[in-house]
Amino acid sequence: MTQATAATPLTDEFNPAEVALRDIDLSDANHFFNQHHWKLFERLRNEDPVHFFEHEEFGRFWSVTRHADIMSIDTNHQQFSSEPSIFLGNTNSDEDENFNPATFIAMDPPKHDAQRNAVNPAVAPPALRDLEPLIRQRVSAVLDSLPIGETFNWVDLVSIEITTQMLATLFDFPFEDRYMLTRWSDMTTANPETLAAMGLTIEDRRNAMYECLEIFGGLYAERAQLPPANDFISLMAHNEDMKNLDPMNLLGNLVLLIVGGNDTTRNSMSGGVLALHENPAEFAKLKADPSIIPNMVSEIIRWQTPLAYMRRTANEDLEFRGKQIKQGDRIMMWYVSGNRDERAIERPNEFLIDRENARRHLSFGFGIHRCMGNRVGEMQVRILWEEILKRFDRVEVVGKPARTLSNFVMGFTELPVRLHPKK
Repeated sequence: MTQATAATPLTDEFNPAEVALRDIDLSDANHFFNQHHWKLFERLRNEDPVHFFEHEEFGRFWSVTRHADIMSIDTNHQQFSSEPSIFLGNTNSDEDENFNPATFIAMDPPKHDAQRNAVNPAVAPPALRDLEPLIRQRVSAVLDSLPIGETFNWVDLVSIEITTQMLATLFDFPFEDRYMLTRWSDMTTANPETLAAMGLTIEDRRNAMYECLEIFGGLYAERAQLPPANDFISLMAHNEDMKNLDPMNLLGNLVLLIVGGNDTTRNSMSGGVLALHENPAEFAKLKADPSIIPNMVSEIIRWQTPLAYMRRTANEDLEFRGKQIKQGDRIMMWYVSGNRDERAIERPNEFLIDRENARRHLSFGFGIHRCMGNRVGEMQVRILWEEILKRFDRVEVVGKPARTLSNFVMGFTELPVRLHPKK
């Protein structure tokens, strides 16, 4: 199940150039769905780079929009804590007080370090070298199965399919049930408005998470009785810091690893196709020199910024860039804005596949919480484009993309394309 799709835009009467600064509310997913967020972030970077808003539901929050300021906060866990949540609102808020998944991305050292280090071997360089032939084989099989001369949804047949196969491998999850992973990922990141657009409720999401816990809990117990292996579940089951996790901590870490392995790669695979379609001169560069692909992958991930933000919480009263932040205030590090900050990135609003220092983007975060799976995501996107160029003259986008209704996941639910084989 993918996230909310809308065939026609939602109400689109909002003018980002006219709204008063004090009224800019970046919790509103419609701004992102309608692509108004680019102008709003440009205004904030120039006029109010540390922007305060008080939300009627979850209170005070600050939007940090410049590249350097985001890096400063992301590397200062002493003042800016990852606990209790990385989300702007509490996506799991419901009537079940016992439902509160805990995950190491929403922890500070030393708990964060111990749990992250436990699962890191699954995506470390030696593991990636072993995985590359399998990934290439699977990517090739997916591309060879695609219809020629017909319009199809790239998101479903390529981006989700490749990503889900990889997730099943990293977890050593039953391959025939792999689409459960995508469903759980989409429901984890959905806010109540997104769930409603999907025809679902918070209770539906909670039930899906309990289903996830039940299935993975069984695998976790089984792997503990087997010899250690290099999949995520076995690594947790045999690690001193993770082998006795309570159910909510187990669930939290499971959905973190699922979302981390799903959204970045999947939406970069779709976003790259759209970006190259919209920038034919860059696609011509790519065809003339495929050695650009690794650099292009970094530019795609900057351009797409698959996850728009991460939240921190102020540990104390403090001053930041002249603003008085109170203990407990929520601080939103808007990676999607920092990746378009002209103070840090030359010509940030241009998609340039040969950009110098392309890996300096913020899409993977920075500091101790930098995405540990960044290399496996990059490898999948790289292999995809290497194999595309072997088979197709171009991937033509033939209809309007349908975007995810979210202020967190910058993705697509539909990307209609048609393939043009090499002659």
